[in-house]
Amino acid sequence: MTTPDPADSLTYAGAIEELEAILAELEDDRLDVDHLAERVGRAAELIRLCRQRIADTRLEVERIVADLDAPPGEPGPSAGS
Repeated sequence: MTTPDPADSLTYAGAIEELEAILAELEDDRLDVDHLAERVGRAAELIRLCRQRIADTRLEVERIVADLDAPPGEPGPSAGS
């Protein structure tokens, strides 16, 4: 049995919200240096997740637009996928 990836349940908005919270922590001079690398590592994970969501969404939008550009009565490029 595989453990679900927590990134799958995290929305883009949720990731941005968490990134903003981490940024606020990093800007606070009271951040414990022992947790600094952990927080920066988490921020890097969230940035990768956001970039992937943006890339996936861009591809989906491009497919939708390509379907709109298909001549009437003909299936668009994504009809076979």
